[in-house]
Amino acid sequence: MDIVDRFIEYVKIDTQSDDKSETTPSTKKQFNLANLLVKQLEEMGIEVEMDDKAYIYATIPANTDKDLPTVGFIAHMDTALEVTAENVKPQIIEYKGGDIKLSDKFTITTKDSPSLENLVGEKLITTDGTTLLGADDKGGVAMIMDMAQKMSNTSMEHGTIKIGFTPDEEIGRGADLFDVEKFGADFAYTIDGGPVGELEYENFNAAGVKVDIKGKNVHPGSAKNIMQNSIVIANELISMLPADQRPEHTEGYEGFYLVNEITGDVENTHLEMLIRDFHKETFEQKKNYLEEVVAFLNKKYGNIIDLKITDGYYNMIEKIKDHMEIVDLAKKSMEDIDITPKIQPIRGGTDGAKLSFMGLPCPNIFAGGYNFHSRFEFIPVSSLYKGSELLVKIIENIAK
Repeated sequence: MDIVDRFIEYVKIDTQSDDKSETTPSTKKQFNLANLLVKQLEEMGIEVEMDDKAYIYATIPANTDKDLPTVGFIAHMDTALEVTAENVKPQIIEYKGGDIKLSDKFTITTKDSPSLENLVGEKLITTDGTTLLGADDKGGVAMIMDMAQKMSNTSMEHGTIKIGFTPDEEIGRGADLFDVEKFGADFAYTIDGGPVGELEYENFNAAGVKVDIKGKNVHPGSAKNIMQNSIVIANELISMLPADQRPEHTEGYEGFYLVNEITGDVENTHLEMLIRDFHKETFEQKKNYLEEVVAFLNKKYGNIIDLKITDGYYNMIEKIKDHMEIVDLAKKSMEDIDITPKIQPIRGGTDGAKLSFMGLPCPNIFAGGYNFHSRFEFIPVSSLYKGSELLVKIIENIAK
């Protein structure tokens, strides 16, 4: 099967995860893709196992007696929550420049997607604008499966190759139940980045925040010096966070606070927030500052705010820095096939961050797409081919 056909087949399967669910996987529909991947791997003659949580582990055995390290490739099956992934209608267009009209209602503009100017003459896979495409991370899934197809029937000398697919990465749980020991790789790469050339081994330290504010409601006509409006207090809390440390004002290595959910009324208001920072010291400072803000407001209003901060993942560089040879391997492999490496920090996280702290060093490689988590998402057809070619080249260079 051609990699483009694979990709289109995969994105048509709705695998959107659910951050409100407490099960693993968070949505049963992720099994629909997982079962297909298992079937396709078995048809290639590859040893594969899926557990009851939809984690997939596959092995392509070495075909040499050389003592070579075992490399793993990992991608996630779920898609993001921001836009629906139901009834995805991928379309392939010959891009000739200018804006891309997806439908009467939705257009990918060159203003919002300036990278388009470098893609004139390419074939691009888009949606009709009503859904996500799901190249994050079905681009990575398709690249790994195409590599598997090639390596399952090759005379090229290679060591043992491990393949892993995870659920629920988009809600921060992708690596939580991943069995590193069962996987059995010496190191791995997540295939979960953006455009061709991305190579990343730094990511945010991440924490999730939940704030519950208990107000006091009385009739507004007699509320003077009695009412405590939890919505107003929530607004006061938000206003005390540094305005220049919001996502819309940060880039590069700058961290941020993001208020991403607020619900409530006069009596009860619930806030959910994200804290992100690349540096452990300033990450801790951000958490401490929020605690100080809440302590101040609790003193002011009488202990009416409950704050819970939960660390999610940490910057993988803490673990990768002692294994930079695997970054160099990916970099050289890119250069060998005429890809210019774009080494940059991930302003987010991947399964590889947690896996690195679980004992599996795991930098991140591109999955080829643009405008992830958006109805304006697209991926060049050439990126899919180049990604698969890169994985094969990494395997070849290990044997050398």
